[in-house]
Amino acid sequence: MDKTVLVVDDEANIVDILTFNLEREGYAVLSAYDGQEGLALARARKPDLILLDLMLPKLNGFEVCKTLRDEGDTVPILMLTAREEESDKVRGLELGADDYITKPFSVRELMARVGSNLRRSDMPARPAGAGQGLTLGRIRLDGETATCYKDGAALDLSQREYELIYFLCSNPDKVFSREELMEHVWNYAGYVGDVRGVDVAVRRLREKLEDDPANPKFVMTRRGLGYYFQSQHN
Repeated sequence: MDKTVLVVDDEANIVDILTFNLEREGYAVLSAYDGQEGLALARARKPDLILLDLMLPKLNGFEVCKTLRDEGDTVPILMLTAREEESDKVRGLELGADDYITKPFSVRELMARVGSNLRRSDMPARPAGAGQGLTLGRIRLDGETATCYKDGAALDLSQREYELIYFLCSNPDKVFSREELMEHVWNYAGYVGDVRGVDVAVRRLREKLEDDPANPKFVMTRRGLGYYFQSQHN
């Protein structure tokens, strides 16, 4: 069955370009030109992925994204933005967007990200091989239910956060660069580009996992190199 992509952008030429290229790749396409229409289509038609512009009439992309996430909708959302400000990109990720791409964008890169996020959403709710579970000190990962426990209490992690902690725990004390995490956790093979999404995901994970997020003991930073899970804790 064809995957359906919802394109929400108030620029008709952008919608036309995206629709042409998505349909050429075999996707069915829905389109909306303001945030209210986009939100209504997302609720009614349940697309497999949303390409969501930030600057929209009626409701902006931040509001659309937040509303869908507050309603429990886990559809992959890729934000499109003409803005260069880091705060806008980080805010979108904090609200639950899966990724962003800045205009003007490479159609080839955007299509690769669409394909990657759709493949990821088709995967089981747990990483491959996770059925056996993992236990590292105070942290236990139940692969059957894709649940992370700390001191016996279940943590409310998103799928991306669970995939991140599972990958790091599967390779304790090994440092991974942001690009490597983009490749292994985000499924962006050979990723080259902005990696701030990793920092946002790590920060959100720490807020739920660490006793003191400002002084982490589990998910550690190796300055200039990347992140790792520390197997021995004080």
